[in-house]
Amino acid sequence: MRGIRIPSAEGRHARSALWGFRGRRVILAGTGLLVVAVAGAVGVGELLSAPARARVGAAPADWGAVDVALTTTDGRRVFGWFVATESPRGTVLLLHGVRADRRQIAGRVPFLRARGYSTMLIDLPSHGESDGDRITSGAHEAAAVEAAIRDLHRRAPGLPVGVIGSSMGAAAVVLAHLPDALDAVVLESMYPTIEEATDDRMRNALGPLGPWPSPLLLAQLPLRAGVSPHDLHPIEAIRSLSSPILIMNGSEDRHTTPQEASRIFAAVNSPKQLWIVPGAGHVDLHAYATTEYEARVGRFFAAYLDQAARHGGTK
Repeated sequence: MRGIRIPSAEGRHARSALWGFRGRRVILAGTGLLVVAVAGAVGVGELLSAPARARVGAAPADWGAVDVALTTTDGRRVFGWFVATESPRGTVLLLHGVRADRRQIAGRVPFLRARGYSTMLIDLPSHGESDGDRITSGAHEAAAVEAAIRDLHRRAPGLPVGVIGSSMGAAAVVLAHLPDALDAVVLESMYPTIEEATDDRMRNALGPLGPWPSPLLLAQLPLRAGVSPHDLHPIEAIRSLSSPILIMNGSEDRHTTPQEASRIFAAVNSPKQLWIVPGAGHVDLHAYATTEYEARVGRFFAAYLDQAARHGGTK
């Protein structure tokens, strides 16, 4: 029939060989990209979980701080400072963010002292001068929070106890087993779930396609630190806290978005407060908006720590 060409057997074999060659190239290229992606994710996972130890040095001389050495229930040594005030109204534990140490949050000590609160600052496990071989985004760090709270109750029995946690430090508070041990809690820039935290950070680094490596990073948690992603859901754990809670977040925070902070706030039991700091990103909110920060936190602690003091503090 005219107009119809029937390829020869040789032509069909040639085309088949050509497509086979191209197919192998595509498979090899895809395999190479997969290997590169996995290797990159492994490298990033190692970087993110590696300890962030540093020599902290002495506290400012005018604080009259004493050194603190605690031991967690899982055997880690935790170091920090305790800064006492005369006739304290209560004590406040200060907790830093990821890959930092107690110095990051030390700027809050003077205004708390001026309001009559003693303070404790610690290096969370795998940070600063404390023990630990892996950063776990709040999971193992929670044991240090528990040890610090026990020590505060020992040092000042009957006094109310508050806490300020920033980022990972906030997550460590919520993931700790402290349902009735705190009288007031301030949580700054805390992620809701580790999956969202990872996606947000990958998106910031790589753009719209950023979240696709997230499963490769999350899969390393059990292998590197013995922690499951399900262990890192502060938005669920926060429901067990019975203390008043103040949630803070920057309006321009791309690591923990204001929308995520609002979801956390919705999960919190009352009494609760929410402050979205205008213009702030994932930064030290005290340093960014010092005057308003000190006024809000001061009123919050005055309301709830003083109220607890009138009833004999936490048990």
